[in-house]
Amino acid sequence: MSKPESHVTNFVRDVIEADIAAGKLTSEQVVTRFPPEPNGYLHVGHAKSICLNFGLAQSFGGQCNLRFDDTNPGKEDQEYVDAIMEDVRWLGFQWAGEVRYASDYFDQFYAWAQELIGKGLAYVCDLSPEQASEYRGWATQPGKPSPFRERSAEENLDLLERMKNGEFDEGSRVLRAKIDMASPNMNLRDPILYRIRKQSHHQTGDKWCIYPSYDFSHGQEDALEGVTHSICTLEFADHRPLYEWFLENLSVPAKPRQYEFGRLNLDYTVTSKRKLKRLVDENHVAGWDDPRMPTIHGMRRRGFSARAIRNFCGSLPVAKSDGVVSIAQFESAVRDDLDKHAPRAMAVLNPLKLVIENYAEGKQENLKAANHPKEDMGERELPFTREIYIDASDFNEDSSLSRKKFKRLVLGDYVRLRGAYVIKANRVEHNAAGEPTTVFCELVENTVGEDPPEGIKPRGVIHWVSASAGVKATIRVYDRLFLNASPDKGEEDFLTHINPDALKILDNCWIEPSLATAAPEASFQFEREGYFVADRFDHSASAPVFNMTIGLRDSWSDKV
Repeated sequence: MSKPESHVTNFVRDVIEADIAAGKLTSEQVVTRFPPEPNGYLHVGHAKSICLNFGLAQSFGGQCNLRFDDTNPGKEDQEYVDAIMEDVRWLGFQWAGEVRYASDYFDQFYAWAQELIGKGLAYVCDLSPEQASEYRGWATQPGKPSPFRERSAEENLDLLERMKNGEFDEGSRVLRAKIDMASPNMNLRDPILYRIRKQSHHQTGDKWCIYPSYDFSHGQEDALEGVTHSICTLEFADHRPLYEWFLENLSVPAKPRQYEFGRLNLDYTVTSKRKLKRLVDENHVAGWDDPRMPTIHGMRRRGFSARAIRNFCGSLPVAKSDGVVSIAQFESAVRDDLDKHAPRAMAVLNPLKLVIENYAEGKQENLKAANHPKEDMGERELPFTREIYIDASDFNEDSSLSRKKFKRLVLGDYVRLRGAYVIKANRVEHNAAGEPTTVFCELVENTVGEDPPEGIKPRGVIHWVSASAGVKATIRVYDRLFLNASPDKGEEDFLTHINPDALKILDNCWIEPSLATAAPEASFQFEREGYFVADRFDHSASAPVFNMTIGLRDSWSDKV
């Protein structure tokens, strides 16, 4: 069950409640929509919009439509359509009725374009893009009328029909609304309604040679679908007068209202689709679902749960201004979610072999360990054998190290193996480079779940995996993709801020045997290492692959 859209400041909710109180509509008549353009994969900013639009409709007992604003076929693809539908469902939401497309209404849009021409409110313009830009003027300088602005309705209707039939080249003509070339709002200076695009469309094929602009289609789509509250991000605030102009001048079946809220921006992150696509196209990442990407697909593959994303979005205010949220706040939400829901397990990422000399060769004990220290998640078996692996960083040959400085295994002292025996390190073998390769130990009998005899005090507790019963695995250690908190600000190319250590692949790791058979997308806390997820696509029992979701603590707070 998905969670309501927000439990903090939400002015849109206040608007809807006021409309209901005023008798403008009933709670069940609330209709919102989520209208992505299928020109890339959805990112964390879209997640906030999804949670807001679907959450509001859900909480009022109304409906939310999923509608693709597919008016730009050159940049759109069915792959993106499928991925977006998958993301919405994965986040825990379901749209009302069938999926909708702007292209469903192309015939009606064309009829409305003809209606505007008939009213003297639209005309076909032959200015080149460069000339049109010059005629448009500047924010502080009014534009000037196109020389084609006063064409007759008959001529405009004929030219529009010929544009539709493919008689003219791309860029040679456009259809414009006739509004006000001196308006201080640049969006009202005779905006484009139709462009010639001789491109196949993923829904309509080759039926059309002209395609409507987003501004022309947006409000009319809302009207056709009975949307009561059209919620957009702030960059569309200056477009609202145009949204309302079309609704006032066309014979639309309803008059929806547009409301704008601040988009979600995270530091150390880029969310521009153009820049995300560049990361993919130039192979800086492995694809749209690379776990370093802020896409919903990427976050899912990294091990962020839909619940954690919803909780994070719900913790944010729905404000009328943009702001930047610390990615540490998002990571904290992910960490809190995993702490409650991820079973515990053991994995050794940098293995060092221990041989327990007073434990019989070939012997194996199946010890019991709780899957979670607080939640009731049952138990698992931990095979204990004569040879085990510990992390190399958990051993030091310097027996003079104080317990305060090093609470792990040193020569001549004791440590407890998590869920198992207390052991003592006696001697160590080295390779030609002088690096430890094998530590020879002895265990203290009867110390599984019991205190050791008086006089034996372990330095601390370390994790381990059986060398003979454990399974070798590949572990991908992920970190933030960018080193700069504002990678796409300033004069430098945002790619110069890519973190070269954002991915490390460790292929000599050892995991508990039960982890090999974990289901793809199953998350775990690898004790003392962090949170990890079985890769959605690459993980298998014969070749386990885990992705690091996030560390146990924020390691970046020490860097900034």
